[in-house]
Amino acid sequence: MSFSSPASLLEVELRPDRPPVLRVESPPADAAGWAAEYRAAVRAQVTEHGAVLVRGLGLRETEQVRSVFTALAGELTAEREAFATRESFGAGLYSSTAWPDNQPMCMHHELSYAQRVPGLMLFACLTAPGQGGATAVADAEQVLGALPAAVTERFEREGWLLTRSYNDEIGASLEESFGTEDRETVENYCRAHAIDFDWQPDGSLRTRQRRSAIVRHPVTGRRCWFNQIAFLNQWTLAPEVREYLVDEYGEDGLPFNTRYGDGSPIGEDVVQALNATYEEHTRREPWQAGDLLLVDNIRTAHSREPFTGERRVLVGMAEPRALADSTPTTEGDRR
Repeated sequence: MSFSSPASLLEVELRPDRPPVLRVESPPADAAGWAAEYRAAVRAQVTEHGAVLVRGLGLRETEQVRSVFTALAGELTAEREAFATRESFGAGLYSSTAWPDNQPMCMHHELSYAQRVPGLMLFACLTAPGQGGATAVADAEQVLGALPAAVTERFEREGWLLTRSYNDEIGASLEESFGTEDRETVENYCRAHAIDFDWQPDGSLRTRQRRSAIVRHPVTGRRCWFNQIAFLNQWTLAPEVREYLVDEYGEDGLPFNTRYGDGSPIGEDVVQALNATYEEHTRREPWQAGDLLLVDNIRTAHSREPFTGERRVLVGMAEPRALADSTPTTEGDRR
């Protein structure tokens, strides 16, 4: 299919096993100018399908990517509450999350544990991996409809709990998550964002935050399975990684883990069911150098698949939203 004027030169390919692919016939001399001209057409595809891959822009440089991102989405937002490290290029432009090449980053919605979440995610591939490494997507409304009712009903009733233990070995540091290591500033942030916190005898920080697992899309009103329950749960980790972390830190001191909203542990069978349902609804298209991917972060989950070779993907977050039904009442003291 193709757009009507002025975007009639853009052809969009639709297949059930991959996100829509919008092909540009030849790389434009000014990629940011192209993005500004065709912004409405590109964003219309995101609205209709939840994601769109733009192929043929020939993106190669960091500043070029920044200009394209802002032309399509406006001001980029700084990341807070990061769970893993990224390289920052300033003004809301980042590298993809540092994660072992041979381990998947399972389906999730970026920062779904925060009170303000990016409505739009933008990805640009400067160097494609040798094999694998796709940023795959899955429709959150379809995933919700496919999950067992017993699973979704409990999470809808209780919400989900993210527990974090900050250390110097694994995961994001206080500086990377909160933008500071100052205790008072961190505590004020936690109090303002419904995060329970507890300083350990060794000076490290543990936090707990409860959020909704199901939200309504702010534009369509449709119910979406919106969380990081499976991705940040201990049972999604490779067995050898999980065993090491449990031995090193104990189950209560894992860098991150998820629980039911009442604090009860989530069984391995539930996490496996979540990941299996995501896989059934996964759409993937291998990266090519120069590609651009836009994802509606509330309607559409995304993942990063294992890869070999060098992989360089830049990331921007935009259009932050405070979801009215994304924060159940948090119980417990905020110390």
